[in-house]
Amino acid sequence: MAFYVGDSIEVSSKEDGFFGSYYEATVVAKITRNNQCVVEYKNLVEDDLSAPLREVVSADEVRPAPPPLGQPTIRYFYGDVVDAFDNEGWWVGTVKGMDVNEGKYYVYFELFKVKIAYHPSAIKGIKEMECVTCACCYL
Repeated sequence: MAFYVGDSIEVSSKEDGFFGSYYEATVVAKITRNNQCVVEYKNLVEDDLSAPLREVVSADEVRPAPPPLGQPTIRYFYGDVVDAFDNEGWWVGTVKGMDVNEGKYYVYFELFKVKIAYHPSAIKGIKEMECVTCACCYL
């Protein structure tokens, strides 16, 4: 899948403690060597807090951004694989139940062996992704 300057994307983290999370970003430049691009994050900032964080990422770390979250109307079921928004990023987990009184879903994160309750507005279903290791950034 090709990404162009200005496209909204999500970038996966391969850092310890953040593996399995995705962060919203925009493609700001392309680098023709090694199929890389420069991205600017929506929710992450530079260490000195002066500006949004920018970094070079490779195509295998990028997936298309889903449509914007609207009013949550989707119901999730036990075993559904979802992304849950936490710590400024989207984390892949599995629905393991629902608290009917509070209207929250319990999402289990296999990597961390933890189950956390989320409001439906902080959850999105994972759609089948096309290969994103192909051509990353184009002008």
